[in-house]
Amino acid sequence: MNVITVNSLSKRYFLGDKPANSLRDTIAGMVNFSASKRRRTELWALRDVDFTVRDGETLGIIGRNGAGKSTLLKILSRITKPTHGTAEIRGRVGSLLEIGTGFHSELTGRENVYMNGAVLGMRRPEIKRKFDEIVAFSEVEKFLDTPVKHYSSGMYMRLAFAVAAHLEPEILIVDEVLAVGDAEFQRKCLGKMGEVTKEGRTVIFVSHQMGSVAQLCQRSLLLDKGSLAMEGPSPAVIERYINYGKEKNAAYTADAAAMEREVYVRSAAVTDAGGRECDAFRHDEAMSIKAECGVNHLLRGTELRMVIRDRRGITVFTADAELGALSDKTETFAAEFGIPANFLRPNSYSVTLALFVPHQHIFELLEDVAFFSVFDGGTKYAQSEGMDYGVVFSPCTTSVRPID
Repeated sequence: MNVITVNSLSKRYFLGDKPANSLRDTIAGMVNFSASKRRRTELWALRDVDFTVRDGETLGIIGRNGAGKSTLLKILSRITKPTHGTAEIRGRVGSLLEIGTGFHSELTGRENVYMNGAVLGMRRPEIKRKFDEIVAFSEVEKFLDTPVKHYSSGMYMRLAFAVAAHLEPEILIVDEVLAVGDAEFQRKCLGKMGEVTKEGRTVIFVSHQMGSVAQLCQRSLLLDKGSLAMEGPSPAVIERYINYGKEKNAAYTADAAAMEREVYVRSAAVTDAGGRECDAFRHDEAMSIKAECGVNHLLRGTELRMVIRDRRGITVFTADAELGALSDKTETFAAEFGIPANFLRPNSYSVTLALFVPHQHIFELLEDVAFFSVFDGGTKYAQSEGMDYGVVFSPCTTSVRPID
C-alpha cells in the first residue's frame, strides 16, 4: 500500500519578494506594484514531480544544494503549500527538518518534549510512556528543566531527534540534520533510524552522506533543479548523482613542450573496470590508472612511478612500473596500474606520475595529474561517515573462539 502519493507537485517562488513590515512598506508596495511585478523573476523550486512511497519503505532523496529537496519535505510536512499538484499522505507524520523544529525557545527541554509530542498528535499518556527513553537517548538529563534557548546546537539536536524518532509517527521525515552532531551521535541516530525501518515505519531520508543513504535506503530519488532526474535502486541513483554534471578531471594530455623531453607522459586517465574514463567509484569497484608515454631517447633503468594521495595530501601508496622490457627502438608504450576493489577508503584522491632513473635523473614529474573520488556504497562504516577510520580497508583476517 502506498502511504505517500505525489502527483505533478510544483512550487514556484518569486525572487525579490519580501513581506511588508510596516505601513510605509505596504504603501510603497502598492505604489510600485506594477514596476515590481515586472521586475520579479520566478523560480520553480519543484516542477512536476511524481513518485510514490510504500508503507514501511525507507526512501532516500539526494541532490545538490538548490535541487528542491527541502522544499519537497516542507510540502510533505504540511509546512508549505504547493503551487499546483498534490501530495496525498496516509498516516501521522513526524518531521525533523532543521534543529529544534517545533520547539519553543522559552520552554524547558521537558516542556518541549510534551509540547512537540502533542503537535505530532500524541496523547499525554503516550508521551509519558516514552519520556524516559527519549531523555536517555538525547543525553540531556542534567539540563532537562533548563530553557532550550540555553542549549548548545548539539544538545538541541539530540533532543529534537530523540522526540521525532521515539514518538512513533507512521512516517518519519528527516532532512540533512545529522551532520550537526558529532560522529558518535550520527552513528547513534543512524542506528535508531535502522530500528525504525525494521519496525515497519516509513522513513524519508535526505542526506549528502552517500554511505548512509546506501545503507539505509533500498530506493532513492535524485532531484536536479526542481525536477526528478532519476528514481530507482539506491546504488544506481547514487552513482548517477556522483557523476551528475561533473567536469571530467580524471585525464591528462601532454602539451607541445612536454613532447620535447627524452621520455614523457602523452596522456593519462583514471578508468573503471570496463576501460571507461571515470572520476567517481564505489568502494567495491576496481579501477585503473592508465598512461601512454612517448619516447625520444630511452635510458636503461627508467621507471614510471605512480603515487596516490588523499585530500589531506597524505601518500596512500606508491607503485613503480619498470620499463626494462622495452627496446631502444620503442617510440610509445602504455602502462597500467590496477587498484583492486575494497582497497581505498571513501575519500578524494590525486594521482602523481613520474618518469625517472632511480638516483640519477628525473625526466618528468606530473603532480596531481588526475583526480578521482571513492564513496561508501553501504559498508558498516557508513554509520560513522565523516569519521577517520583509516586510509585503506584492512586486508587482515580475524578469528574469534571461546576459551574453555
